[in-house]
Amino acid sequence: MDLAAFFAPLVKPDHLPREDYFHTQIGANVIIHTPGHFPDLEKVVLVLFSVREDRGSLVNAGCDSGSVLIRQRLFELSYNFDFPWVDLGEFIGGSSLADTYAGLTEVLAELRSRQIFPLIIGGSQDLTFPQYKAFAFLEEKVDLLAIDSHFDLNEDPTHSRTTTSFSYLQKIIQDEPNYLFNFSNLGYQSHFVSEEIKHFMDRLNFDIYRLGEINGSIADAEPVIRGANLISFDIRSVRFSDAPGCADQSPNGFYGEDACQLFRYAGMNDQLQSLGIYEYNPKFDHRDQTAGLIAQMIWYFLEGFSTRKQDNPLKSSTHFYKYRTALKEDPMEIIFYKSKKTGRWWMQVPYPSTHKKNSFFHLIPCRYEDFQLASNGQVPERWWKSYQKL
Repeated sequence: MDLAAFFAPLVKPDHLPREDYFHTQIGANVIIHTPGHFPDLEKVVLVLFSVREDRGSLVNAGCDSGSVLIRQRLFELSYNFDFPWVDLGEFIGGSSLADTYAGLTEVLAELRSRQIFPLIIGGSQDLTFPQYKAFAFLEEKVDLLAIDSHFDLNEDPTHSRTTTSFSYLQKIIQDEPNYLFNFSNLGYQSHFVSEEIKHFMDRLNFDIYRLGEINGSIADAEPVIRGANLISFDIRSVRFSDAPGCADQSPNGFYGEDACQLFRYAGMNDQLQSLGIYEYNPKFDHRDQTAGLIAQMIWYFLEGFSTRKQDNPLKSSTHFYKYRTALKEDPMEIIFYKSKKTGRWWMQVPYPSTHKKNSFFHLIPCRYEDFQLASNGQVPERWWKSYQKL
């Protein structure tokens, strides 16, 4: 597949780095797709690219044009990374929104087959759908995490066939054949979500966390992020005072430094395979504040990515401590693993047919508090929800 055919190069004066960067800045080190020169991807492990697409946006027209400012701010930051990555430029959208979805799906599937990580600057958040379809194209199960103040499910049945930035999740859930194993949300705000939708999420055993549960204890989000292999980030999840660059921004949300920490956790996640940042609109961005924040979030993601430990109990059990806990009202046990390298925890969830033996199981990230709970004979909530899905 010729990936170069899908991308437009970056051109002066706006996109390309200046010539007077210090050698310690990203702008002096990043390899960029320029006219006549498409980067060699043979040894590359990560690519950055933008998608100029906002036809799926209902209220945020113009969110396809923010990548120039984000790049300018990103290129000014320090270059502290020792892995090969490149900027592929602008993804060339299709004549229709469906064409953009199809082309982006094909590109993301190709990058996945080459084991290259795509970092996407959108565009409207409905581009999460082709992110998901790339996994479905390769017949791989998806653990999707949305960092968002809303659940993007269309509650109007007359528009159920339309994919927009407010309904892409519904499209993913209804997709056939379906490859969504789990959906998680970090940072939803109750005043934006109906009780009916929350009950729907509970019935599907999805993992949803209110903003108030995460604010002040951002480390609790790390196991949730570690369980995802696809992340969709809506800039509306950050409070207006820290990120005004969106048409319908809220006064409440994550602090900017918390968003950076979430992205660092995402970078450290060995199983994460795709990340998209959506809904940034420069028309509303006072003094380019949101562009600067997104650039810093990307920087923290790259820093986390550079420290990946390939920490997986299924691949290297000798690097883990193994603990067994017994439940009060069930003869089975819950098995935990703790990494000797990072101190991170996982728990083993058996398939129902092997409930007693734990011989075939699913492994999910967890916290030390989950181990403490199981040690006292109680079932952790995330274990129970995963068991129900299995």
